[in-house]
Amino acid sequence: MKVVLGLLLPCLLAEVWLVPGLTPDPQLPEAQAQLTPTAQNGTGEEDGDEAARDKEDRAEQNGAEEDGEEEAEEAEEPWLTASGQQLSEETSNFGFSLLRKISMRHEGNVVFSPLGLSVAMAALMLGATGQTEAQLGPGLSLPARDQSRPVPRQALFRQLRDRLSRNRELGLTQRSFAFIQEDFDVKETFLNSSKSYFDTECVSLNFHNASQAKRLMNEYIKKETQGKIPKLFDEINPGTKLILVDYILLKGKWLTPFDPVFTEEDTFHLDRYKAVKVPMMYRAGKFASTFDKNFHCHILKLPYRGNTTMLVVLMEKMGDHLALEDYLTTDLVDTWLRSMTTRRMEVFFPKFKLEQKYEMHELLKQMGIRKIFSPWADLSKLSVATRNLRVSKVLQRAAIEVNEKGTEALVGTLSEIIAYSMPPIIKVDRPFHFLIYEETSRMLLFLGRVVNPTLL
Repeated sequence: MKVVLGLLLPCLLAEVWLVPGLTPDPQLPEAQAQLTPTAQNGTGEEDGDEAARDKEDRAEQNGAEEDGEEEAEEAEEPWLTASGQQLSEETSNFGFSLLRKISMRHEGNVVFSPLGLSVAMAALMLGATGQTEAQLGPGLSLPARDQSRPVPRQALFRQLRDRLSRNRELGLTQRSFAFIQEDFDVKETFLNSSKSYFDTECVSLNFHNASQAKRLMNEYIKKETQGKIPKLFDEINPGTKLILVDYILLKGKWLTPFDPVFTEEDTFHLDRYKAVKVPMMYRAGKFASTFDKNFHCHILKLPYRGNTTMLVVLMEKMGDHLALEDYLTTDLVDTWLRSMTTRRMEVFFPKFKLEQKYEMHELLKQMGIRKIFSPWADLSKLSVATRNLRVSKVLQRAAIEVNEKGTEALVGTLSEIIAYSMPPIIKVDRPFHFLIYEETSRMLLFLGRVVNPTLL
């Protein structure tokens, strides 16, 4: 027997569609014990002695559960914020490392979700143990547990999803599914943990009838995503026991849209010798930007509603975009963001649509995550029947479409930054990189490279 884990990690489509899934459920009892500190008196109207006693006793009072949840959340915030910042930094750097691995295979268009892959693998960790589990965390650059407060790292992702789901302007939809072979014995603890942390919905199927299983799963996902993911599965192995599907659909609308009236066909230079015609959007207004003199690149900030931003990185010279990837880190991006200045300028930006599918398991093996894909994988927290049980695939399919309305869907390098070297007109008419991140958490949602905007 073997487990095939097909992880549709980000599916960015017309406006921005991503893929790992979530919407947390009530925590498991053990997770509650780890995450919920003693509730504090939030009224501020009682004297000091009584307030101190309340701080110690309130957690034991049955009549104050609802208030306790709100107060506990407030009390947790400093710890969660610090841990969340570390999670965002490590996930982003993992994404930059993955981009470098992808670039070793091809130099064309790229789009994927670092967050999507990290979330899906964190969900898979719930079923792993021993060296298999130990290899996943460092391999994915996930924060190690604080021994003084042994909080599951999955709780950090849940806390992030909670925060993002409360942001209504962001337009984020997150779901998680487990398609399970009808006679496969999955441990109740794994199912409960998946439900608690990732709100996973379980669906029983007969994978022995591979064609029917494929049709049913495609129809199920298509319905759940309202047609945004019309076909996820191309083929199914009849020996499959479990398929996990996580998706995030993010519909990003520009804070200030481009006016379609000003969109015109223009030239996009693929290299020094080749060019294509693309619909080029135009907007005049105030933009935040900077110029990195060390790397000779312009960095432009295009904000979405809901405190989310696309960062566009455009090299000054044609053909230098690939060289930049060796130096991308969160430290470098933070340096860019700190040096930005806002001023009036004219921006030309191409409409584009990308769709990419990656066999992430091959890339993960190159990054040191091998045991979970081997015959010696230890998935004993997933099922009693662990013999010959391994993960055979981790897939990510991502798509992004950028138009006038919006997006549907760094080693500490010393960089000399000029606060203002950006020309009054910036025209994105050659290969560039983009980063889509949520500003409060600084979590990198999508990362990509546009070499030819006319190709999927």
